[in-house]
Amino acid sequence: MSATADLAQRSALDAGLRIDALAVHNVSHAYGPRQALRDVSLRVPQSRFTALLGLNGAGKTTLFSLITRLYDTRHGSIEVLGHPVSREPGQALRLLGVVFQARTLDLDISVMENLLYHAALHGIGSREARQRARAGLAEIELLDRARDAVRNLSGGQMRRVEIARALLHRPRVLVLDEPTVGLDVASRSTILRHVRWLVRERGVAVLWATHLLDEVADEDAVVVLHRGQVLAAGDVSEVVASVGAADMRSAFIALTGTASEGSE
Repeated sequence: MSATADLAQRSALDAGLRIDALAVHNVSHAYGPRQALRDVSLRVPQSRFTALLGLNGAGKTTLFSLITRLYDTRHGSIEVLGHPVSREPGQALRLLGVVFQARTLDLDISVMENLLYHAALHGIGSREARQRARAGLAEIELLDRARDAVRNLSGGQMRRVEIARALLHRPRVLVLDEPTVGLDVASRSTILRHVRWLVRERGVAVLWATHLLDEVADEDAVVVLHRGQVLAAGDVSEVVASVGAADMRSAFIALTGTASEGSE
C-alpha cells in the first residue's frame, strides 16, 4: 500500500471513530402523567465499555426500549453509528445487538434452535448460521449444550446464550439491560468478563445497564441516571473528580443522595 493510500485509510478510520457508537440526544418519555425520562443525552464511544448506572426505577429499561425501538422516540433523537433509529431503523438496528432484562429464549426448544431462529430473522443462510452459532457457543463454553433444551440450563448459562445470540449478526454495538440480575456471583463475574473481552478483542461498543456499583471499573465510561435524568457522564475518573469524591461509590451517593448496591 502506498503512503498516500495508507494515510487516506487511516484518515477514514479516524473519521469513523469520531462517530459515537450510540448517541442519545435530549430524549424524554412519559407514561401518561408520569415522566420516565427527562431530556436525557448520553454517548457511547466506539470500542468502549460504558456503564449506565442507576437504581431500579431510574429509567434504564425505558431508555433501552427507545434505543431498540420497542417504543417510538417522540421527543429527542437516538442514533446508532450515525443512523437515526426513527428514520433509518433497518440500518440502525442491524448494527445493534440487544440483551433484554427479561429472558427471551424459547425454553422448549434447543439452544441451537434458538440461535438458528434468530439468524434466520437476520437473513443469515442456514449453513453460515450454524457455523456462527457453533463458534458463538464455543466462545461461551456451551457448545456441548447445543442440543439441550434451554429450560435445562442454569440462569447464568441462559444469559450467556442470549449474549451469543445477540452477536450472531455481528453487530458493532451491544446493549445489555441489567444482564446479571438474579444471578449468583460466579455467573455475574463470568458474563461481565466475557463482555469486557468482546470490547477489548472485538472492538464491540457496549452499553451495560446496572444498579450494581461493583460492575463498574475504573477504566469505564459511566452515565449516572437518576429519576429519569442524567446527573453525570464521562470517564469514571472524570465523574469522581467532578464531585470531589474519593471513588465511584462516593460519587454516586453525592450525586443522587442514595447508595447503590455493591452486590445482590
